[in-house]
Amino acid sequence: MKIFKSLLILFVLLSQISCNDNDAVASQDFVIAFKEQSVDFSTIENSKTIQLTFSEKAAYAGSVTLNWTADQATYNTDFETFPNASSGQLTLDFAAGAAGVSFEFKNLIFPFDRSDKAVTFKITSINYGAPAVIQGYSSLLVSFDRAIGGTVLPDVGGPNQPNQVFVDLSTNQVVLSRRDLWDFGFYSGSEDRVVLNGSLYMAATALDQNNIDAVTPASVQGLINQVAVGTFDPTNENYIDDPKGDISETAIAEISANTADNKVYLVNMGYEIGTATPPVGSVAIAGASRGFKKIQIQKTAAGYKLLYANLEDTTHREMDIQKRPDYNFTFVSVTNHNQPQVEPLKDKWDLCFTVFTNVIPGNGSYGYSDFVLFNRKAGVKMYQVNTTQVSYANFNASHLEEQRFVLDQRVIGADWRDVFTGGAFTDRFYILKDTDGNVYKIKMLSMINTSGWRGYPSFEYRLVE
Repeated sequence: MKIFKSLLILFVLLSQISCNDNDAVASQDFVIAFKEQSVDFSTIENSKTIQLTFSEKAAYAGSVTLNWTADQATYNTDFETFPNASSGQLTLDFAAGAAGVSFEFKNLIFPFDRSDKAVTFKITSINYGAPAVIQGYSSLLVSFDRAIGGTVLPDVGGPNQPNQVFVDLSTNQVVLSRRDLWDFGFYSGSEDRVVLNGSLYMAATALDQNNIDAVTPASVQGLINQVAVGTFDPTNENYIDDPKGDISETAIAEISANTADNKVYLVNMGYEIGTATPPVGSVAIAGASRGFKKIQIQKTAAGYKLLYANLEDTTHREMDIQKRPDYNFTFVSVTNHNQPQVEPLKDKWDLCFTVFTNVIPGNGSYGYSDFVLFNRKAGVKMYQVNTTQVSYANFNASHLEEQRFVLDQRVIGADWRDVFTGGAFTDRFYILKDTDGNVYKIKMLSMINTSGWRGYPSFEYRLVE
């Protein structure tokens, strides 16, 4: 455990020596803007809170006035708001000390088929005791079209980073899942593969054994210190899944139709989610060791059969797992003996914010916080753009370079953040193509909250047209 934590600290320090300082521009004006540019009408089953954000906490009480216009949509028939805005205007009061203001948009036509209905809200005036300006997202579109863009604050959960957060850009939807809900992911694609939960720093190796009940602590004693993440040994790359996300390069070999070919595996279950409170600006990702287990996997007509037990057990438990073609994986917890729902449908997410097991060339596997992956398994692609080529603001469809899209799921990874400032490097942004062919540009903004705590990332994105 001490070696593991030392590696984390050493690598973060070494990898961030060349950090760039984020530019900060002071503003004397009080700025109000919508948090999002657009909302997918079809995702609002009942109501949605529409948020407007302030550039700083309000020093005075005040109000902001919005006007709305509708296209093929009728108030009290297709939608409503709270407070009431049937007159076409909505005034929102806020108190001194407020960091924002909001209203409720109620969808009156759910469920339904896709439609051409749309409602646009626009900020028209601000009543405030000091200079105030409308800047940033001054309007918001609620429609059945793909999301234009917005600002997202994935709830990773603070310096222990307990959550994996899945983001779908075209619908502006976010799904949150605790990263200790699962241990193994059973692939639903054409290959019969099983992945480890790298967010817990799991590792695995095959044993020269086909009888799971014959494996004992004594028989694997020589492997206990080797099968681990963060040992400074380059050979430990063999015990983790390919960090690029290539499903054909998992620590567990492809499951064979010939039962005799499927070996028993020794599995280092990694670490519990940390619970300690670290110094401000730091993280406490890894808690207590979760120990070791032994597993064996067989192929079935519907998917897989998992055999699993503690090392000292002379009997084992079994679980049948079905492939689900609409999802990348069926997830399994041998800790809780269940199959939890973790990821959204495979074509309903683009980015995942998570703790991650990566590789230092020449030094083997290591754990990393503040990591961002894209959905390679479903066909999402990405590439990075440097601002010396073109700025984020000016990037449009004419700048798109199809040949630059790559499959390595770590395009954003952890290289987006500056651990010294808590911000994001301003010399780069990212281009993502989703499974529907929509192209978005993405700019990372910050990894800390207003109090300086890690584990509060934010980013903005916009449809490339």
